Amino acid sequence: MDTDAALAAHEDQLVADLAVLTAAPPEGESISFGKRIGDGTSLAVDRLSAVAVQEQLLDTLDQVRAARRRVADGTYGTCEVCGEAIPAGRLEARPWAARCVRHA
Repeated sequence: MDTDAALAAHEDQLVADLAVLTAAPPEGESISFGKRIGDGTSLAVDRLSAVAVQEQLLDTLDQVRAARRRVADGTYGTCEVCGEAIPAGRLEARPWAARCVRHA
């Protein structure tokens, strides 16, 4: 699989994950904070955790899309700070990396 195809597949997965996280709760499900810990409180805590996950997914999605633009313009694999090649191992582990390890 080429780099852009792998990044595109990762982008699709991130978009799907975000769709699941941002889906409306089932009808009739409400979040309430009471004096006792119960289903409503647990659900609220789960939703708050999902917000943090969503922010992380959105950040990664931005990075993946930027990497796809670098593939298209021929700058993929080059550190945006020093201009040196990003080691293959780093790109294998994190294909959307825009910086070498030294500048990460």
